[in-house]
Amino acid sequence: MTSDLGFTCTCCGSHHGELPISYSAAAPYVWDPSFADAPDCLLSSDQCVIKAQHYFVKGLIEIPVIGSDEVFSWGVWVSLSRENFSRAADLWDTPGRESEKPYFGWLTTELPIYSPSTINLKTNVHTRPIGERPLVELEPTEHPLAVEQRTGITRDRVREIAEALLHGTGHESG
Repeated sequence: MTSDLGFTCTCCGSHHGELPISYSAAAPYVWDPSFADAPDCLLSSDQCVIKAQHYFVKGLIEIPVIGSDEVFSWGVWVSLSRENFSRAADLWDTPGRESEKPYFGWLTTELPIYSPSTINLKTNVHTRPIGERPLVELEPTEHPLAVEQRTGITRDRVREIAEALLHGTGHESG
């Protein structure tokens, strides 16, 4: 194991002191800042409601880093049905909530480094113990993100992601 957790960027040639292993979206891609003052809209660090018709929770897509104990994670938003969102909200502070069956949802975060788009990938949202974000499990398709979640990524791939996001070399996000 190396004591230097940084990396030398192939884009700019600079040494960055740390290799990030997590990234997070502030809101679902359909959120608009004009919703912030609307009485039928809410955006917190964990939940989002748009026009009292669309419901979202924030969770983590976790990807094992091959050859290490590290886990790379994407903090993403998933749309839930009104019923599942209400159920998750009712159990938010309830011990034992992790025994709840997974909720079906659609991924509503655009991860700009993947093609095709990550919008509307099918997911299962697994509730975890109080204080832990839900685990977002992607449907086992051939989408590159779903493949990475199943098979893991190398530390070099973590560096590629960091470079793409740091220098905007990924696809444009919406």
